[in-house]
Amino acid sequence: MTRGKRTQAAALEVRLLREGIIESRHIVQAVVCDERGRVLSVAGNAETATFVRSALKPFQALAVTSTGTLERYDLSDRDLAIIVSSHKGTIEQVRQVFNILWRADLDPNLLQCPIPEGKKSSLQYNCSGKHAGMLAVCQQRHFPLNNYLERKHPIQQLIVSKIAELLRMPAEEFISARDDCGVPTYYMQLAQIASLYALLASGNNLDMERIIRAMTHHPNLVAGDGEFDTELMRLAPGELVSKSGAEGVQCISRLGEGMGLAIKVIDGAKRAKYAVAIHVLQQMGWISPSVAQSLSEKFMSFGKYKRLEVVGELSLL
Repeated sequence: MTRGKRTQAAALEVRLLREGIIESRHIVQAVVCDERGRVLSVAGNAETATFVRSALKPFQALAVTSTGTLERYDLSDRDLAIIVSSHKGTIEQVRQVFNILWRADLDPNLLQCPIPEGKKSSLQYNCSGKHAGMLAVCQQRHFPLNNYLERKHPIQQLIVSKIAELLRMPAEEFISARDDCGVPTYYMQLAQIASLYALLASGNNLDMERIIRAMTHHPNLVAGDGEFDTELMRLAPGELVSKSGAEGVQCISRLGEGMGLAIKVIDGAKRAKYAVAIHVLQQMGWISPSVAQSLSEKFMSFGKYKRLEVVGELSLL
C-alpha cells in the first residue's frame, strides 16, 4: 500500500458539553485514502488497527455478487441491500431476509446468528441479511450449510480471498476473530479500511457497483429510519455510501471520486463517530452546510442541555 511520507497527525477530540461545560471527551482517528491506497489526509495514525466489524459487510457481499448467486435465485437490489445491512429488525427488513432464504430454498433455522433479546427469531438479528446471503452462496455452490461460520469454510475463504485481492496482499496475513454474530471479522489498519471504501467508490468493479446501487437505492434497508447510515445516504443521494461498524467504526465512500473515509473512536463510543463523520464530511466538502446542519440536529444535539462538538481537523498529506 502506497502512503505519503507522513501518516500521523493530531487526533480529533469529541467533547460532550453540558450547558457549555465539558463533561466527557472521546479521542478519534480518521483517514482518507484513494483507490490506489494512498493516504490523502489523516487525523491520528493511519496505521492504527481495529476490527472492521459490520463495516466489512459490503465486501463480504462480494461473495454474493461475484458467484452468480443473485442471478441463480433472482435476487433483487433490495435483497442485496439487506445482505449488507445492520438492520433494526423491522417487519419490512425481516421479510426481505426471509425472501432471500425462500428464493434459495433454505430453512430459516439454518441461520446461525443469535436471536435478539426479547425476540423470537434469528431473522430479527441485525446481521441476519449477511448470514442469509452467505447461506445462499453455499446453496448455489453446494457448500456445506451447517458450519458456514467456520474460518476454513469455503464461503469464508472466498470472502477473505476477495478482500485480499482488493488490498493486494496474501489472505494468510489477515488476523481474524469472531464478530458478535459468529462470522469472522478482520483486524486492519485504518488506511486499509479507507482504501477498501475508496475502491468501493471507484466505479471500476461491476460486482461492487451492484452493491453501491443497492445501498444508495434502498438506504432504509441498510440501517433504518433515524439511523446514521440511512439518513446520510438519503440526504446525499447518489453521492455517498455509509456503513457503520460496532466499537466506534464508521466508513464512507465518496462516489465517482474513488475516495474512502475510515473513522475509529478509540473508546468505541457510537455518538462520537457520527459527530466526527459530520465534521469531516463538511471539512472535505462532501456534504453541504444544510446537510451538515440536518445531521447535526439528529446526531450531535441531545435535548436542551447537551451537545457534542468536534475539535481538530484532518491534516492533508
